[in-house]
Amino acid sequence: MSFDFEENRLKRELAKQAPKIVLLQLPEGLKPQAPFLTKIVEQAGALPIVSSDPCYGACDLAVSEAKLLGADLIVHYGHTSMIENSEIPTVYLEAPINLEINELITKALPLLEEWHKIGLITTVQHINQLDEAKKLLEVAGKTVFVGDAGRLKYSGQILGCDFSNALAVLENVDAYVFLGGGRFHAIGVALTTQKPTIIADPYEQLVYSINDFTRRITMQRWANISEAKTAKHFGILLSLKPGQMKFKEAKNIKEKLQQKGFSTTLFALREISPRTLMQFPTIDAFVNTACPRLALDDAPNFDKPILSINETFVLLGELKWEDFLKNGWFENAI
Repeated sequence: MSFDFEENRLKRELAKQAPKIVLLQLPEGLKPQAPFLTKIVEQAGALPIVSSDPCYGACDLAVSEAKLLGADLIVHYGHTSMIENSEIPTVYLEAPINLEINELITKALPLLEEWHKIGLITTVQHINQLDEAKKLLEVAGKTVFVGDAGRLKYSGQILGCDFSNALAVLENVDAYVFLGGGRFHAIGVALTTQKPTIIADPYEQLVYSINDFTRRITMQRWANISEAKTAKHFGILLSLKPGQMKFKEAKNIKEKLQQKGFSTTLFALREISPRTLMQFPTIDAFVNTACPRLALDDAPNFDKPILSINETFVLLGELKWEDFLKNGWFENAI
């Protein structure tokens, strides 16, 4: 398995910008290549520093860390640009990968037998294989739609909090095929569109439906909201990550909860973890205004309810549960 780290482009950018200190930022799966990349930076005459903290996406750009270290260039791997960073120049390198998908798409066809019109989506690592996947499905008799809502860099691309390209073809398709690894992104597609979603995982060479799992999530989220209704004191989580900070929304939620008679405390933090929140035993439930996936994917790891912004609106009676199910799962989805 070999990602394309675009070494030649990296060398060109280093020569062009002539930085003295470079902060390298990689997501978890790409971190093992950090020593290899630091050698390229050193050969260009700059001092490389590897950001070793978790990196959850382009929203998690290490601007404050770069400023603290005196870096004059950030090299951010694995994502497309999300943040306009005028303080420190940033180079985004996407690290695409080519994996065998011919047999994979063939494996997916029995699961797609009852649907003719298919929406095709993927992450940035597999954008280079999207046309091939589309042609393979069309040869099998499917009509394939690749959405372009104009918000992301590529047609068919989705993020963990942005499914606009899936929604762009919602009315045209019967089901979706997600080309990529893991369940993280496909769950978001299934919840946001409320349509059957099949994962075609080129890493494991597996195909499977995510729909039973999303039904369980739906029941878990309703139970979480119900439990939070008994809370007296809410903690509102405000992310210090540049692409996740929603100060205005956090203050708005605080005011609305107080108007309903709840006590509230605003917490600012970079990493939201069970261990961090355990330090505040008097808080009965939390509202997450950071990455919307946290309340969804990691909630079972916390011993107290964690609601998203829209789930809090459901609790307050400002959003109907039925409307939440239709388009309220992710604040950035539409």
